[in-house]
Amino acid sequence: MKTKTTIEVPGGARKILLHACCAPCSGAIVEWLVEHGHKPVVFYSNSNIVPLEEYDLRLNECIRYARKWGLEIVEDNYDHCAWQGAIAGLEDQPERGSRCLECFRFRLLRAAEYAAAHGFDTLTTTLASSRWKSLEQVNEAGEWACSRVQGVNWWGQNWRKGGLQDRRNQIIKEESFYNQLFCGCEYSQRAGSAEPSEAL
Repeated sequence: MKTKTTIEVPGGARKILLHACCAPCSGAIVEWLVEHGHKPVVFYSNSNIVPLEEYDLRLNECIRYARKWGLEIVEDNYDHCAWQGAIAGLEDQPERGSRCLECFRFRLLRAAEYAAAHGFDTLTTTLASSRWKSLEQVNEAGEWACSRVQGVNWWGQNWRKGGLQDRRNQIIKEESFYNQLFCGCEYSQRAGSAEPSEAL
């Protein structure tokens, strides 16, 4: 099912790295990109996720979906200790607070560094798919990350518009994706930040 939406791909985007937080958030984005002639490499960089069993569940769903579309998927090194260092002092911040911004910066900087080292000119992320995340924070973090490397442009797309949010929820059901109930880190879990199933 093709999503009837117009998305303006950044000029000159030849090689796209798609940072993926999970399969549910990736579904409609991957489908749209492939159906419109793009073949992104999926970059799974999520050192925020605990425990490892949860991390692996989400990774395996991303692998399954990427393979369906014939896409390469790269797993970043998992380093929860480094992630904790990046958000130190912000543990008690609420969801969409400064902890989330630093979390996005940590993950997207690693993605930008990988992109720069492997010849990608464009970076975008599935983090912007969820209405439970701040699009402004995601774009601020992405722009910041890309400003620290050479030759990588940030593609700050709002992946919720043009029917993509509805298509996202359809794909979750079609693919029987594992639906996580919290963002991934121990602090979001502690805060009880469960998301309604229709938005996962």
